[in-house]
Amino acid sequence: MPDDAAHASSSAPRSAASLSSASRAPSDGTAVPAAAAVSGGASVSGGASAVVPPVYVVGGGPGGLAVAAALGAYGIRAVVLEKADAVGASWRGHYDRLRLHTTRRLSGLPGLPIPRAYGRWVARDDVVRYLEQYAEHHRLEVATGVEVRRVDRAAEGGWVLHANGGRAPAARTVVIATGYNHTPYLPDWPGRDSYPGDLLHAGDYRNAAPYAGKDVLVVGTGNTGAEIAVDLAEGGAARVRLAVRTAPHIVRRSTAGWPAQATGILVRRLPPRAVDRAARVMRRLSVPDLSEHGLPMPDTGLYSRVLEGAIPVQDVGLIDAVQRGAVRPVGAVASFDGGVVRLADGDAIEPEAVIAATGYRRGLDGLVGHLGLLDTRGRPRVHGPRTLPSCPGLHFTGYTNPISGMFRELSHDARRIAHAIAEARAHQDQDQDQDQDQGPAPAPASAPDLR
Repeated sequence: MPDDAAHASSSAPRSAASLSSASRAPSDGTAVPAAAAVSGGASVSGGASAVVPPVYVVGGGPGGLAVAAALGAYGIRAVVLEKADAVGASWRGHYDRLRLHTTRRLSGLPGLPIPRAYGRWVARDDVVRYLEQYAEHHRLEVATGVEVRRVDRAAEGGWVLHANGGRAPAARTVVIATGYNHTPYLPDWPGRDSYPGDLLHAGDYRNAAPYAGKDVLVVGTGNTGAEIAVDLAEGGAARVRLAVRTAPHIVRRSTAGWPAQATGILVRRLPPRAVDRAARVMRRLSVPDLSEHGLPMPDTGLYSRVLEGAIPVQDVGLIDAVQRGAVRPVGAVASFDGGVVRLADGDAIEPEAVIAATGYRRGLDGLVGHLGLLDTRGRPRVHGPRTLPSCPGLHFTGYTNPISGMFRELSHDARRIAHAIAEARAHQDQDQDQDQDQGPAPAPASAPDLR
């Protein structure tokens, strides 16, 4: 588990209860009261003498921490508001065997590479440790125990964040970074409530120990479902079946040392049809045909599926497990009838436990849904440095699932968002100075070096 050094640091995240007394010393040595992090009295607009509130970053995962660090490099104060009691809460809750599916070298956040000692494929606990180290290294101001429940327009311009405990901090600029995998989604299968066995979402799965000797059905063939099925087979489950609604694209995590992520980076700007054709050839060369085992080749192209939101499954043992019969693909779940699970192909099975790797929702409806900026799937219509004309100063990061790797794209987004915010502030300051006949304000500094 992560060591406690980061928590003991003076720059470690603070709980909401401690905000009245804790403080953060910025790089210039001037103490900044942490209570100001979530106070509602700061002015959002005004003359040069007005207090400029910080940029509030909602979410203390990798995306939020990266944005805060990138803003700090521009000299812009950022306060990260995290509802849990520590940074990286989502990663702390993942299953034990999880590793980043992207390489260490291509997954570091701005300003701090992931330590080489963590290996090429970074384990869950090391990701958590890295995020703790990252917050400490950049001396980020993180207020834990603060749950932002709704974002509203401020009467004087800018935004008001309604948080637990009656807090309502205001800011000119807000970055939403609550995470792609925010709210577990469990389908409302007919008869689901009649099932007497263990039925849980994959977000609640930790390891195979409770399922040793049991008959388990895993629902869903994304990366999570595939890896949990392998974990169960290797961990002593008596039988493991994998319910397949749509046959996934499977790729080797690396081939002759070349990671699948690197290929994703190279092809992401190419025409989808060209990538689909190339991926079809690569699959035939590197992945055996599993049709006779119940896992046929997909009907649609790999990159076409990516653009629809379905990332390929990186093989961490699924191919071998299916070939050996340790994991048996079956039809999609249609309904439950007591202890019987009825499948879409007409078969009926009686597993002792069902683990639903059925994905997550973004969970943004209650937070910003009333602002008219979400698409039909509940995702922001713009992200990164762009904002909607109707919602100036409201940024989003981490709500796409790119083939090039989530951490890598979060890093790029963080730099772009910070630059956009720095430019916007420079223009606002310039307008204020000109109104006061003080001459134009200087342009923002060039992008800082956060390699």
